[in-house]
Amino acid sequence: MLVNGVWKDNWQPVQAKDEAGRFIRQASPFRNWITPDGAPGPTGVGGFKAEKGRYHLYVAYICPWASRALMARQLKGLTDLIGVTVVNPRLTDQGWQFGGYPGAEEDTLNGARYMHELYTRADPQISGRATVPVLWDKHTGTIVNNESADILRMLNNAFAEIVDEGPDLYPEELAGDIDRLNEYLYTNLNNGVYQAGFASSQQAYNEAYDRVFAALDEMESRLADGRVYLFGDQLTETDIRLFVTLVRFDAAYHGLFRCNRNTLRAMPRLHAYMHRILALDGIANTVNLDHIKAGYYSIKALNPTGIVPAGPGEL
Repeated sequence: MLVNGVWKDNWQPVQAKDEAGRFIRQASPFRNWITPDGAPGPTGVGGFKAEKGRYHLYVAYICPWASRALMARQLKGLTDLIGVTVVNPRLTDQGWQFGGYPGAEEDTLNGARYMHELYTRADPQISGRATVPVLWDKHTGTIVNNESADILRMLNNAFAEIVDEGPDLYPEELAGDIDRLNEYLYTNLNNGVYQAGFASSQQAYNEAYDRVFAALDEMESRLADGRVYLFGDQLTETDIRLFVTLVRFDAAYHGLFRCNRNTLRAMPRLHAYMHRILALDGIANTVNLDHIKAGYYSIKALNPTGIVPAGPGEL
Protein backbone atom coordinates (compact mmCIF):
# COMPACT_ATOMS: atom_id res chain seq x y z
CA MET A 1 0.00 0.00 0.00
CA LEU A 2 0.97 3.65 -0.23
CA VAL A 3 2.43 5.37 2.82
CA ASN A 4 2.97 9.10 2.38
CA GLY A 5 3.20 8.62 -1.38
CA VAL A 6 5.63 5.68 -1.31
CA TRP A 7 4.70 2.06 -2.06
CA LYS A 8 5.74 0.13 1.05
CA ASP A 9 4.19 -3.32 1.28
CA ASN A 10 3.02 -6.06 -1.01
CA TRP A 11 -0.66 -5.79 -1.89
CA GLN A 12 -2.98 -7.38 0.65
CA PRO A 13 -6.74 -7.84 0.17
CA VAL A 14 -7.68 -7.17 3.79
CA GLN A 15 -7.44 -3.42 4.31
CA ALA A 16 -8.46 -3.49 7.98
CA LYS A 17 -10.39 -5.67 10.41
CA ASP A 18 -12.11 -5.21 13.73
CA GLU A 19 -11.54 -7.10 16.97
CA ALA A 20 -13.91 -9.88 15.83
CA GLY A 21 -12.10 -10.43 12.52
CA ARG A 22 -14.64 -8.56 10.39
CA PHE A 23 -13.32 -7.11 7.11
CA ILE A 24 -13.43 -3.29 7.00
CA ARG A 25 -13.33 -1.47 3.67
CA GLN A 26 -11.14 1.58 3.09
CA ALA A 27 -12.87 4.93 2.57
CA SER A 28 -12.34 6.58 -0.83
CA PRO A 29 -10.02 9.63 -0.57
CA PHE A 30 -11.00 11.47 -3.78
CA ARG A 31 -14.57 12.79 -3.66
CA ASN A 32 -14.83 15.65 -6.19
CA TRP A 33 -17.72 15.76 -8.66
CA ILE A 34 -18.20 16.55 -12.33
CA THR A 35 -21.12 18.97 -12.62
CA PRO A 36 -22.75 20.67 -15.63
CA ASP A 37 -21.17 24.06 -14.83
CA GLY A 38 -18.15 23.01 -12.78
CA ALA A 39 -19.67 24.04 -9.46
CA PRO A 40 -18.84 21.89 -6.42
CA GLY A 41 -20.89 18.73 -5.99
CA PRO A 42 -22.14 17.17 -2.74
CA THR A 43 -18.52 16.66 -1.63
CA GLY A 44 -15.14 18.00 -2.67
CA VAL A 45 -14.28 21.15 -4.60
CA GLY A 46 -15.45 22.67 -7.87
CA GLY A 47 -13.73 23.13 -11.19
CA PHE A 48 -14.73 19.88 -12.88
CA LYS A 49 -17.12 20.93 -15.63
CA ALA A 50 -18.84 18.34 -17.82
CA GLU A 51 -17.05 18.45 -21.18
CA LYS A 52 -16.67 15.98 -24.02
CA GLY A 53 -13.30 14.23 -24.03
CA ARG A 54 -12.05 15.73 -20.79
CA TYR A 55 -12.49 12.72 -18.50
CA HIS A 56 -11.22 9.13 -18.49
CA LEU A 57 -12.17 6.03 -16.51
CA TYR A 58 -9.68 3.48 -15.22
CA VAL A 59 -11.45 0.21 -14.45
CA ALA A 60 -11.03 -3.52 -13.88
CA TYR A 61 -13.56 -6.00 -15.27
CA ILE A 62 -13.03 -8.12 -12.15
CA CYS A 63 -14.20 -5.30 -9.86
CA PRO A 64 -17.93 -4.87 -9.19
CA TRP A 65 -17.42 -1.27 -8.06
CA ALA A 66 -15.68 -0.37 -11.32
CA SER A 67 -18.36 -2.18 -13.30
CA ARG A 68 -20.98 0.18 -11.86
CA ALA A 69 -19.23 3.04 -13.63
CA LEU A 70 -18.88 1.08 -16.87
CA MET A 71 -22.59 0.27 -16.85
CA ALA A 72 -23.60 3.89 -16.27
CA ARG A 73 -21.30 5.00 -19.09
CA GLN A 74 -23.03 2.58 -21.45
CA LEU A 75 -26.59 3.20 -20.33
CA LYS A 76 -26.28 6.99 -20.45
CA GLY A 77 -24.70 7.13 -23.92
CA LEU A 78 -21.35 8.45 -22.69
CA THR A 79 -19.01 6.10 -24.54
CA ASP A 80 -17.92 8.85 -26.96
CA LEU A 81 -17.43 11.39 -24.16
CA ILE A 82 -15.46 9.40 -21.59
CA GLY A 83 -12.58 7.07 -22.50
CA VAL A 84 -11.75 3.85 -20.66
CA THR A 85 -8.61 1.92 -19.79
CA VAL A 86 -8.95 -1.65 -18.45
CA VAL A 87 -6.25 -2.90 -16.08
CA ASN A 88 -4.80 -6.39 -15.80
CA PRO A 89 -7.23 -8.55 -13.80
CA ARG A 90 -4.48 -10.39 -11.92
CA LEU A 91 -3.50 -8.59 -8.74
CA THR A 92 0.24 -8.09 -8.34
CA ASP A 93 2.38 -7.30 -5.31
CA GLN A 94 1.92 -3.64 -6.29
CA GLY A 95 -1.81 -3.89 -6.86
CA TRP A 96 -3.45 -3.14 -10.23
CA GLN A 97 -1.08 -3.25 -13.21
CA PHE A 98 -1.55 -2.06 -16.78
CA GLY A 99 -1.25 -4.43 -19.76
CA GLY A 100 0.13 -7.95 -19.77
CA TYR A 101 -3.15 -9.86 -20.13
CA PRO A 102 -5.62 -10.36 -23.01
CA GLY A 103 -8.15 -7.55 -22.91
CA ALA A 104 -6.02 -5.44 -20.53
CA GLU A 105 -4.55 -2.19 -21.80
CA GLU A 106 -1.44 -0.12 -21.32
CA ASP A 107 -1.88 3.32 -19.81
CA THR A 108 -1.39 5.32 -23.01
CA LEU A 109 -2.87 8.42 -21.36
CA ASN A 110 -0.41 8.82 -18.48
CA GLY A 111 2.23 6.16 -19.07
CA ALA A 112 1.83 4.58 -15.64
CA ARG A 113 2.76 0.98 -15.02
CA TYR A 114 0.69 0.56 -11.84
CA MET A 115 -2.49 2.23 -10.66
CA HIS A 116 -0.79 3.50 -7.52
CA GLU A 117 1.38 5.78 -9.70
CA LEU A 118 -1.75 7.72 -10.69
CA TYR A 119 -2.68 8.14 -7.05
CA THR A 120 0.68 9.70 -6.21
CA ARG A 121 0.40 12.01 -9.23
CA ALA A 122 -2.89 13.24 -7.83
CA ASP A 123 -1.57 13.44 -4.24
CA PRO A 124 2.19 12.95 -3.69
CA GLN A 125 1.65 12.33 0.04
CA ILE A 126 -1.29 9.92 -0.17
CA SER A 127 -1.55 6.86 2.07
CA GLY A 128 -3.76 3.81 1.48
CA ARG A 129 -4.62 1.43 -1.31
CA ALA A 130 -4.96 2.34 -4.99
CA THR A 131 -8.40 1.12 -6.03
CA VAL A 132 -10.60 1.22 -9.12
CA PRO A 133 -12.65 2.83 -10.53
CA VAL A 134 -10.73 6.04 -11.01
CA LEU A 135 -12.28 9.00 -12.80
CA TRP A 136 -9.40 11.07 -14.19
CA ASP A 137 -9.38 14.67 -15.40
CA LYS A 138 -7.09 15.05 -18.40
CA HIS A 139 -7.12 18.86 -18.21
CA THR A 140 -5.74 19.15 -14.68
CA GLY A 141 -3.98 15.78 -14.53
CA THR A 142 -5.63 14.58 -11.35
CA ILE A 143 -8.18 12.15 -9.96
CA VAL A 144 -11.66 13.60 -9.77
CA ASN A 145 -13.21 10.74 -7.81
CA ASN A 146 -12.53 7.12 -6.90
CA GLU A 147 -15.81 6.35 -5.12
CA SER A 148 -18.01 4.22 -7.38
CA ALA A 149 -21.26 5.34 -5.74
CA ASP A 150 -20.41 8.98 -6.55
CA ILE A 151 -19.27 8.18 -10.09
CA LEU A 152 -22.43 6.19 -10.83
CA ARG A 153 -24.60 9.07 -9.68
CA MET A 154 -22.69 11.84 -11.43
CA LEU A 155 -22.66 9.95 -14.75
CA ASN A 156 -26.44 9.79 -14.47
CA ASN A 157 -26.92 13.55 -14.81
CA ALA A 158 -23.69 15.58 -15.06
CA PHE A 159 -23.54 15.33 -18.87
CA ALA A 160 -27.28 15.73 -19.55
CA GLU A 161 -26.75 19.05 -21.36
CA ILE A 162 -24.34 17.34 -23.78
CA VAL A 163 -25.91 13.87 -24.12
CA ASP A 164 -29.41 13.16 -22.82
CA GLU A 165 -29.85 9.42 -23.24
CA GLY A 166 -30.85 6.37 -21.28
CA PRO A 167 -32.95 5.91 -18.16
CA ASP A 168 -32.87 8.25 -15.19
CA LEU A 169 -31.05 5.98 -12.74
CA TYR A 170 -31.93 8.14 -9.72
CA PRO A 171 -35.43 9.58 -10.27
CA GLU A 172 -36.48 12.09 -7.64
CA GLU A 173 -39.70 10.29 -6.78
CA LEU A 174 -37.77 7.13 -5.88
CA ALA A 175 -34.73 8.76 -4.27
CA GLY A 176 -35.58 7.83 -0.69
CA ASP A 177 -36.47 4.24 -1.57
CA ILE A 178 -33.32 3.90 -3.68
CA ASP A 179 -31.09 5.18 -0.88
CA ARG A 180 -32.62 2.77 1.63
CA LEU A 181 -32.35 -0.29 -0.60
CA ASN A 182 -28.83 0.71 -1.70
CA GLU A 183 -27.73 0.75 1.93
CA TYR A 184 -29.36 -2.61 2.64
CA LEU A 185 -27.77 -4.26 -0.38
CA TYR A 186 -24.35 -2.76 0.26
CA THR A 187 -24.25 -3.83 3.89
CA ASN A 188 -25.63 -7.32 3.42
CA LEU A 189 -24.73 -8.38 -0.11
CA ASN A 190 -22.36 -6.14 -2.12
CA ASN A 191 -19.90 -5.84 0.74
CA GLY A 192 -21.27 -8.89 2.53
CA VAL A 193 -19.66 -11.31 0.09
CA TYR A 194 -16.29 -9.66 0.76
CA GLN A 195 -16.83 -9.83 4.49
CA ALA A 196 -17.46 -13.57 4.11
CA GLY A 197 -14.49 -14.10 1.80
CA PHE A 198 -12.02 -12.06 3.83
CA ALA A 199 -13.29 -12.94 7.30
CA SER A 200 -10.50 -13.85 9.72
CA SER A 201 -12.71 -15.52 12.31
CA GLN A 202 -15.52 -18.08 12.19
CA GLN A 203 -17.88 -15.63 13.85
CA ALA A 204 -17.25 -12.95 11.25
CA TYR A 205 -17.70 -15.45 8.42
CA ASN A 206 -20.93 -16.87 9.84
CA GLU A 207 -22.42 -13.41 10.28
CA ALA A 208 -21.56 -12.35 6.74
CA TYR A 209 -22.72 -15.64 5.21
CA ASP A 210 -26.11 -15.33 6.89
CA ARG A 211 -26.53 -11.73 5.72
CA VAL A 212 -25.60 -12.59 2.14
CA PHE A 213 -28.22 -15.29 1.79
CA ALA A 214 -30.87 -13.39 3.71
CA ALA A 215 -30.44 -10.57 1.19
CA LEU A 216 -30.53 -12.92 -1.80
CA ASP A 217 -33.67 -14.58 -0.45
CA GLU A 218 -35.30 -11.20 0.05
CA MET A 219 -34.48 -10.09 -3.50
CA GLU A 220 -35.76 -13.40 -4.90
CA SER A 221 -39.03 -12.81 -3.05
CA ARG A 222 -39.19 -9.19 -4.19
CA LEU A 223 -39.23 -10.36 -7.83
CA ALA A 224 -42.05 -12.86 -7.19
CA ASP A 225 -44.75 -10.43 -8.35
CA GLY A 226 -43.31 -10.42 -11.88
CA ARG A 227 -41.71 -6.98 -11.73
CA VAL A 228 -38.96 -6.38 -14.29
CA TYR A 229 -36.62 -4.44 -12.01
CA LEU A 230 -36.37 -3.83 -8.27
CA PHE A 231 -38.70 -0.82 -8.39
CA GLY A 232 -41.03 -2.09 -11.10
CA ASP A 233 -40.58 -1.25 -14.77
CA GLN A 234 -37.91 1.43 -14.26
CA LEU A 235 -34.22 0.54 -14.19
CA THR A 236 -32.41 2.42 -11.41
CA GLU A 237 -28.94 2.57 -9.93
CA THR A 238 -30.04 -0.02 -7.36
CA ASP A 239 -30.42 -2.57 -10.14
CA ILE A 240 -26.86 -1.81 -11.24
CA ARG A 241 -25.63 -2.29 -7.68
CA LEU A 242 -27.37 -5.66 -7.40
CA PHE A 243 -26.42 -6.85 -10.88
CA VAL A 244 -22.66 -6.42 -10.44
CA THR A 245 -22.72 -8.78 -7.45
CA LEU A 246 -25.06 -11.31 -9.05
CA VAL A 247 -23.00 -11.59 -12.23
CA ARG A 248 -19.91 -12.54 -10.18
CA PHE A 249 -21.65 -14.83 -7.72
CA ASP A 250 -21.30 -18.28 -9.27
CA ALA A 251 -17.87 -17.54 -10.77
CA ALA A 252 -16.21 -16.20 -7.63
CA TYR A 253 -18.27 -15.67 -4.49
CA HIS A 254 -19.87 -19.13 -4.33
CA GLY A 255 -16.54 -20.96 -4.37
CA LEU A 256 -13.64 -18.69 -3.49
CA PHE A 257 -15.55 -16.56 -0.97
CA ARG A 258 -17.34 -19.60 0.55
CA CYS A 259 -20.84 -18.19 -0.06
CA ASN A 260 -21.90 -21.71 -0.94
CA ARG A 261 -25.38 -22.40 0.36
CA ASN A 262 -26.47 -22.41 -3.28
CA THR A 263 -25.51 -20.93 -6.63
CA LEU A 264 -27.35 -18.07 -8.24
CA ARG A 265 -28.61 -20.53 -10.86
CA ALA A 266 -30.62 -22.16 -8.08
CA MET A 267 -32.57 -18.91 -7.60
CA PRO A 268 -34.64 -18.73 -10.78
CA ARG A 269 -36.06 -15.23 -10.44
CA LEU A 270 -32.73 -13.61 -9.61
CA HIS A 271 -30.96 -15.59 -12.31
CA ALA A 272 -33.51 -14.46 -14.91
CA TYR A 273 -33.32 -10.88 -13.60
CA MET A 274 -29.52 -10.92 -14.01
CA HIS A 275 -29.90 -12.04 -17.62
CA ARG A 276 -32.52 -9.34 -18.32
CA ILE A 277 -30.02 -6.68 -17.32
CA LEU A 278 -27.17 -8.42 -19.13
CA ALA A 279 -29.26 -8.26 -22.33
CA LEU A 280 -29.62 -4.45 -22.16
CA ASP A 281 -27.80 -2.62 -24.93
CA GLY A 282 -24.06 -2.52 -24.25
CA ILE A 283 -24.13 -4.16 -20.82
CA ALA A 284 -22.57 -7.44 -21.98
CA ASN A 285 -19.54 -5.35 -22.99
CA THR A 286 -19.01 -4.45 -19.33
CA VAL A 287 -18.79 -8.10 -18.22
CA ASN A 288 -15.75 -10.30 -18.86
CA LEU A 289 -16.03 -13.71 -17.20
CA ASP A 290 -12.41 -14.59 -17.99
CA HIS A 291 -11.15 -11.44 -16.25
CA ILE A 292 -13.48 -12.04 -13.29
CA LYS A 293 -12.18 -15.56 -12.70
CA ALA A 294 -8.55 -14.72 -13.40
CA GLY A 295 -8.70 -11.75 -11.07
CA TYR A 296 -10.40 -13.25 -8.05
CA TYR A 297 -8.41 -16.47 -8.19
CA SER A 298 -5.16 -14.48 -8.33
CA ILE A 299 -5.71 -13.36 -4.72
CA LYS A 300 -2.91 -15.27 -3.01
CA ALA A 301 -4.42 -14.95 0.46
CA LEU A 302 -7.44 -16.97 -0.71
CA ASN A 303 -5.92 -19.10 -3.48
CA PRO A 304 -2.17 -19.57 -2.95
CA THR A 305 -1.79 -22.04 -5.85
CA GLY A 306 -3.19 -19.55 -8.36
CA ILE A 307 -5.23 -22.28 -10.05
CA VAL A 308 -8.25 -20.84 -11.89
CA PRO A 309 -11.24 -23.20 -11.99
CA ALA A 310 -12.46 -24.37 -15.39
CA GLY A 311 -16.07 -23.54 -14.64
CA PRO A 312 -18.46 -21.96 -14.80
CA GLY A 313 -18.00 -21.35 -18.51
CA GLU A 314 -21.08 -19.17 -18.88
CA LEU A 315 -23.31 -16.99 -16.75
